[in-house]
Amino acid sequence: MKRIIYIIVLSVLVSACGSKKKIVTQKDKPKTEVKVVKTTPKEKPKTKDTPEVEVKAPVINNTTEYIALYKDIAMEEMRKYGIPASITLAQGILESGSGKGRLAVKANNHFGIKCHGWKGAKIYHDDDKKQECFRKYNNAKYSFKDHSEFLSGRSRYASLFDLRKDDYKAWAKGLRKAGYATDKKYPEKLISLIERYNLDQYDDKVLGSKAKRPKELNKAEIITHKVVKGETLYSISRKYNITVEELQKMNGLTSNNLSIGQVLNIKTSSRN
Repeated sequence: MKRIIYIIVLSVLVSACGSKKKIVTQKDKPKTEVKVVKTTPKEKPKTKDTPEVEVKAPVINNTTEYIALYKDIAMEEMRKYGIPASITLAQGILESGSGKGRLAVKANNHFGIKCHGWKGAKIYHDDDKKQECFRKYNNAKYSFKDHSEFLSGRSRYASLFDLRKDDYKAWAKGLRKAGYATDKKYPEKLISLIERYNLDQYDDKVLGSKAKRPKELNKAEIITHKVVKGETLYSISRKYNITVEELQKMNGLTSNNLSIGQVLNIKTSSRN
């Protein structure tokens, strides 16, 4: 009897084990692989508030190079504001030392414009007083723009804009009269630069034709100069109102070296 009961119990157990089904739960489900795709953010377009990259001042060797670099900017400023390009260039040459002065090199400031409420970058420089505040520009073109706005936006210079745009002499004298510079010889210095480097040609280009009134004619002649002790190419060029580069070219010189007794050809010009 006990044997029969044992067999029945064993049969039930075997049957139960064979019919048991595996229950799949949520945890047993295979995991789905998730791929992460990296994207490169698009570059934001520049806006008016985006600061412009600072342009390092170029190395300028002489006045001729200065004119070549900035004549187009001066002509564009003339178109916008009516200031003769010849005057702008002459002022830039004189006030920046042909782009070699500290303010021009370190701050792209060619006209010595001081801060006066300026919220941009600044540089400090000895002028009328020690360590005065001057404007610093990312690009020299903004110095030219500020120069134009400085003259056109102040009532003291209003009379200048009644002058002919091709009359650089009147503009040079008008600047001094309006108080732009304290140097009594400021007009003569500007006029000398304009005539030496023929800067009024850029006024003519902007105006579209030669000036209506007849230009003064240049008369040139060749003279000779004998070098004496202590003279240099620079001192001789100043004496005859020509450039060192012109002296070198006329005499086939490749350096600034001179010898006592050396004879130089000098091309002089006078205006009638």
